[in-house]
Amino acid sequence: MAPKEHTNWSPYDNNGGTCVAIAGADYCVIAADTRMSTGYSILTRAYSKIIKLADKCIMASSGFQADVRALQKNLAARHLIYQHQHNNQMSCPAMAQHLSNTLYYKRFFPYYTFNVLGGLDNEGKGCVFTYDAVGSYERVGYSSQGSGATLITPVLDNQLKSPSSLLLPAKVKDAVTPLSESEAVDLVKDVFASAAERDIYTGDKIEIVVINAAGMRREYKDLRKD
Repeated sequence: MAPKEHTNWSPYDNNGGTCVAIAGADYCVIAADTRMSTGYSILTRAYSKIIKLADKCIMASSGFQADVRALQKNLAARHLIYQHQHNNQMSCPAMAQHLSNTLYYKRFFPYYTFNVLGGLDNEGKGCVFTYDAVGSYERVGYSSQGSGATLITPVLDNQLKSPSSLLLPAKVKDAVTPLSESEAVDLVKDVFASAAERDIYTGDKIEIVVINAAGMRREYKDLRKD
């Protein structure tokens, strides 16, 4: 009797998409495309990868969108408990640590999500935190995650990266970029337009969220749809 053949099954999928975040002196820009795919099929062209976790804290996630939704619901529930206990919202750095703890707790069966978290810290400065799937994180001036990250990160490095402290100790800045808010938004639009030309999982539209002292605003820009 011939052995039975089993289809390889995985609990995970990768629904593609790209996320970018840039922190400035008094603002944070977070953006993601709205395409959700599986294999060579587009499931929807209008799926938001960005969620508001607190008044000054936003998360963008790529990877397996079922896990993303489960993670978002977990964070929202725990933040609600925090608000009842402390009569206050979590700060962005506190939410960053909380996200790290949540991902690390699931490290043996991880959320297959690749997240960037951004907003304003307690001093009103822009902050961006970048993560791997099991909760290792770092505060940075800018970050990109998702299927287009390998295309976008070199461009951001070229435009924004501070010189190494080993080369020019006097010129090292903290984890914010030198761009103005409008320049950062324009840069985000440019890198997404470029990535959409080469990555089949990035396209349709960019959703851009800007957080500053005045509050939060959202804008959209079309990308190529093929």
